[in-house]
Amino acid sequence: MERTLLQWRLLPLLALIAALLYIFFASPRSFQETQGNNKKCSLLPHDHYWISSKRIVTPDGVISGSVEVDGGIIVSLVKEVDWHKSQRSRVKVIDYGEAVLMPGLIDVHAHLDDPGRSEWEGFPSGTKAAAAGGITTLVDMPLNSCPSTVSPETLKLKIEAAKNRIHVNVGFWGGLVPDNALNSSALESLLDAGVLGLKSFMCPSGINDFPMTNITHIKEGLSVLAKYRRPLLVHAEIEKESEIEDGSENDPRSYLTYLKTRPTSWEEGAIRNLLSVTENTRIGGSAEGAHVHIVHLSDASSSLDLIKEAKGKGDSVTVETCPHYLAFSAEEIPEGDTRFKCSPPIRDAANREKLWEAMMKGDIDMLSSDHSPTKPELKLLSDGNFLKAWGGISSLQFVLPVTWSYGKRYGVTLEQVVSWWSDRPSKLAGLHSKGAIKVGKQADLVVWEPEAEFEIDEEHPIHFKHPSISAYLGRRLSGKVVSTFVRGNLVFREGKHASDACGSLQLAA
Repeated sequence: MERTLLQWRLLPLLALIAALLYIFFASPRSFQETQGNNKKCSLLPHDHYWISSKRIVTPDGVISGSVEVDGGIIVSLVKEVDWHKSQRSRVKVIDYGEAVLMPGLIDVHAHLDDPGRSEWEGFPSGTKAAAAGGITTLVDMPLNSCPSTVSPETLKLKIEAAKNRIHVNVGFWGGLVPDNALNSSALESLLDAGVLGLKSFMCPSGINDFPMTNITHIKEGLSVLAKYRRPLLVHAEIEKESEIEDGSENDPRSYLTYLKTRPTSWEEGAIRNLLSVTENTRIGGSAEGAHVHIVHLSDASSSLDLIKEAKGKGDSVTVETCPHYLAFSAEEIPEGDTRFKCSPPIRDAANREKLWEAMMKGDIDMLSSDHSPTKPELKLLSDGNFLKAWGGISSLQFVLPVTWSYGKRYGVTLEQVVSWWSDRPSKLAGLHSKGAIKVGKQADLVVWEPEAEFEIDEEHPIHFKHPSISAYLGRRLSGKVVSTFVRGNLVFREGKHASDACGSLQLAA
């Protein structure tokens, strides 16, 4: 009896203590004081807040409502009609009005060239550009850094270079090259070290320590990847005789001269060869669990037909293209403007139309930037020699507005943008906590204004290292990024970045 009375007397005191603790921890001021180590990671002083918008892109469609974020996780999602029922006391509400709220972009194909070639790009500049473009996660390619990422030791160099220097989440692909392709223990050690999958070239990569693979290398790589259920990304071009042997009788300043050196038959030949082993990825096949992903498809004709046929037979295959193939055409590239050089090359306007048709039908699965920067002098802008200039399009910050601006004429929807840039890339890379606005997912979010127009000129803030080599300079786009949240941290808002680089490394378990 006395014990029961004591318990009843203690209840009011316990309730008072609980209330005081709630007030202390729920207060924005107390949050700043107790989380001082984190406040520079975010332009918000809050760890717990709501984001409201009239256009929230969810797996169930576009809704008007609010998203609750707590500790970097989406903890609730309510429609506007149910908003009054939600418990919102002492919780900050950020109202973005008509701006679109959607999952942050996941770019599965970017070259940040760090370590070793940070004068080309680098983790700080590249991830600042990503944040300014609404990209919350990117997966760094294993080549163009020095050394290439082809072993646990070289992956460790990547990880050390990225620590405390990334403004968004960053994962890594490893390299499948002849030196490790036929050595299963070497590949397993690389996969065990945390790469999200492997990447190989079926033609010379241009990087000495990243040589091309043949179909035997690829087949052996797939057998190892099957155990890990991770993808192999393939640059699918095979060198054949081009329409010109050299530039002696052709003007090297003409883009059409360069285009002749990498015809569609290069892509078609590589994909036909590649698909001779992807049948092993079918259910019951010797490489079931492995997956082949064809990067930066340029040819929308025979190459795409082969991929569609393989999918229809049950091969585990996906394909991406890039915004520059959807925005530009060979006919409009100015003489000597080597900013447009890339491989595979940008093809003609008719091919571009077919690429858009394939995007809208779902025959192409997703988009990536293939941000491939270099030093301006390697672009040979003053000479304009397409045959000798370094290839690659610098685009990282602008892929969302480019996709939207050029896609509007084809009727692109917000849900399609999320599918191409968030949902499907998250599944390819095995980043299952990302890619959707859904309870339990990480709060990687972008807020943007589809109707807002801007010009990419000298006055526009560009955060990747060498703006002068971007093919998008001088373009007028619609789709302004307003805010970017990475794991709940507001890392970018209205042109300003959070002071600390608090992005997270995404290593496979």
